[in-house]
Amino acid sequence: MSVTCEEKPLPDTSTLFPYLHSNPASLPSSLDPFTITTTTGFLPLRPPRVDLPSSFAALTNLLEKLPIVRQDGSPGLLANFQLGNTIDAGALPDLSDALDELTVQDGKPDLELITATFRDYAFLASAYLLEPCWEAWNANRETGYGLGRQVLPRCIARPLLKTATLIDIPPFMSYAAAYALYNYCYHDPAIGHSRYSNLRLIRAFEQGLDPRSSEAGFVLTHVDMVKHSPALIQGVTRILDMIEESTRTPSFNNRDGVNQGFEILLGAMEKIEASMETMWSNSLPRDYNAYRTFIFGITSQSMFPSGVVYDGHNGNKPLFFRGESGANDSMIPLLDHLLEIPMPANPLTAILEDFRAYRPLPHRQFLSFVSGKAAELEVAAYCRADPTTAILYLQLLDHVRSFRWRHWLFVREYILKRSKHPTATGGSPIVTWLPNQLLAVMDLMVDVYEGSLSGKIEGFKRLQEMMDNARKQRAKLEKEVQKWCQERGV
Repeated sequence: MSVTCEEKPLPDTSTLFPYLHSNPASLPSSLDPFTITTTTGFLPLRPPRVDLPSSFAALTNLLEKLPIVRQDGSPGLLANFQLGNTIDAGALPDLSDALDELTVQDGKPDLELITATFRDYAFLASAYLLEPCWEAWNANRETGYGLGRQVLPRCIARPLLKTATLIDIPPFMSYAAAYALYNYCYHDPAIGHSRYSNLRLIRAFEQGLDPRSSEAGFVLTHVDMVKHSPALIQGVTRILDMIEESTRTPSFNNRDGVNQGFEILLGAMEKIEASMETMWSNSLPRDYNAYRTFIFGITSQSMFPSGVVYDGHNGNKPLFFRGESGANDSMIPLLDHLLEIPMPANPLTAILEDFRAYRPLPHRQFLSFVSGKAAELEVAAYCRADPTTAILYLQLLDHVRSFRWRHWLFVREYILKRSKHPTATGGSPIVTWLPNQLLAVMDLMVDVYEGSLSGKIEGFKRLQEMMDNARKQRAKLEKEVQKWCQERGV
């Protein structure tokens, strides 16, 4: 009789990840809020903290005045390019010492509050550094973003560095710990994230405090997608558990348990992709390049040719950090690791690996565990050895392909057709980076279909149609990449 991962905790994961099967509400706020459970997946344990203590009133006041359009509809500091001048005039004291007060009863840091403070300083840092780029873009969109501010003042740099150290993440705007997954709240807490319409942003650059805006739609669609990630954690851990038990007890066949794990993953990906598809209506392509201005990084960006000096830190030598990017989400990398998708050894894959550092520490630890365990158990070989499991494996690969293909369509429609800037917000080449991963998945699909299923699934029309679609997409992608490279001189 097969058992679920809830009935039988994983031998390894229960030791390495002792909170995996815990009730999130029972866990202390001294834990990293992105501690993974089978209930919350890659979302935080509890909804993000909205308000900071009164000792951070000066920071909160600035952030409320910051957006181009404030919550009451009036123009904010960025509307008239006055944020930098306001900060430089002394509106924000150095509140680093106040961070020491953000503790729980036993004196440990309250990492939920620390993460909320990191989010707020990250927003302020990006707005301060990129405000001149917003002004340049408004003046003449054809000439690009110009230069950002090259020095981050001490009143922002010190607390940003201190909070980043406490949660072990680079001191710059990130996808999970700042812009997206720790930047939402509920209109009605009783409804939670069960309805997309109940989600609201906490911080925004442009018009995102209006839940109908494209900036809100861009962020909150990601939240709506990631709410389905608990099933990914359940499916992945189940598969690893079943395969590991088979290696320990060869006479015990857990093939059905593995297949059930794949069914869980396939069901989760259907929901994730359905949510992903709503991006087109939640966030309009024509609006993206406005708020996109504020989520660029300072690595491989023309706006920061020599990086950024964090005043008073690192001997005032410049630092370089990648910007906010949906590529830092953990869901597809989790499947990459489980399925052992081989990525080409090239500079584009090196960027993919560099992105790992910008995920929350618990995400990094869990993804690293899955990567190592999948390699140790030879998950791909195990799946390909049986036709039924190989079909499920191939179908999950197709979901990874479909997800990345839709991501490519977003890049094409939201960015390539509307901006000549050569790099994505995270610093990767805008034309070639996504196709690097997408082509790798397509290549593996062909290898599995032809190498592991050839002659074993005659008449399985749905799989044949799936592969025909993948081959057609590959040819189309190669033509599109060639076209965009020629147009941009890449």
